Amino acid sequence: MFKKKFAGVAVGAAALLLLSACSSGDNAKDDTASKEGGHITIITSNLANPFWLTEAEVAKAKAEELGYTASYASHEQDPNKQSELIDAAIENKSVAIILDNAGADASIGPVQKATDAGIPVFLVNAEINEEGIAKSQIVSNNAQGAAIGAEKFVEVMDGTGNYVELVGLETDTNSSVRSQGYASVISQYPDMVLLQQETANWNQDEGFAKMETMLQAHPDIKGVISGNDQMALGAIAALEKAGRTDVVVMGFDGAPDAAEAVVDGKLVGTVLQPIADIATQAVEQADSFIKTGKTGAKSEKQSIDCVLITKDNAANLKDFVLTK
Repeated sequence: MFKKKFAGVAVGAAALLLLSACSSGDNAKDDTASKEGGHITIITSNLANPFWLTEAEVAKAKAEELGYTASYASHEQDPNKQSELIDAAIENKSVAIILDNAGADASIGPVQKATDAGIPVFLVNAEINEEGIAKSQIVSNNAQGAAIGAEKFVEVMDGTGNYVELVGLETDTNSSVRSQGYASVISQYPDMVLLQQETANWNQDEGFAKMETMLQAHPDIKGVISGNDQMALGAIAALEKAGRTDVVVMGFDGAPDAAEAVVDGKLVGTVLQPIADIATQAVEQADSFIKTGKTGAKSEKQSIDCVLITKDNAANLKDFVLTK
């Protein structure tokens, strides 16, 4: 449903920021900006993905609730586009930037540039490989989430059988952390055999294509474990096309479409990343820093545990929030 909502968006991301900013303040160090609110810029990844769309919309709503204007745009995992968007935020004199970054190393320079310009940066969902630049780095506990997802996967697989893995974007630290988390659990079961790993870049269409290829190479596949829900949903579509509804598929994120697939029995489970809570906390910490010079958090790097979603609780998952 999210894809349909944003299918017609054709405005350039930088232009979107320039058109919608309308900042009433100077920067995070300006007392007038603190009193009058100002503009918060939210920069995320692909808005066609419900995870990142929810992240952006929740952050925007919270910023407006706290008295700021806010806009969001997507870098689409392109570091150059991310740099352009941060430059636009500096030009617009944003009072803070909420950033889901485009690479743990590639994002260090742009975050430093914003910080040098007096604009505090608050990272959500993805860390950078340096501390002391961003004011906060708030992420899901991906290792813990991968472990609980893998445990469910092993349980449904009865601890035996051939399986394949769909891996996310190589430049995203979350991708490797989840893959390692899966391996840390599944490696304890010698009768479970990993036949192949393929990178599908968090993308549903790529998940479909990679699953078709792996299924042709390994017709005896019994299970698929995926780094996110979109790749898992692509795998399910490929398996259904091949008449292989017997294959166990595990996702990660807790997306609305994935929750529905869990209810329908197409997905054995997903791992909820509490992205709505993370986005809310980032804006609250930005507000605190703008007003007091402190985030209110105990440390820059903060980790929030994930929740396993199965048929038992999937019906209670709405827009990345578990209601019961």
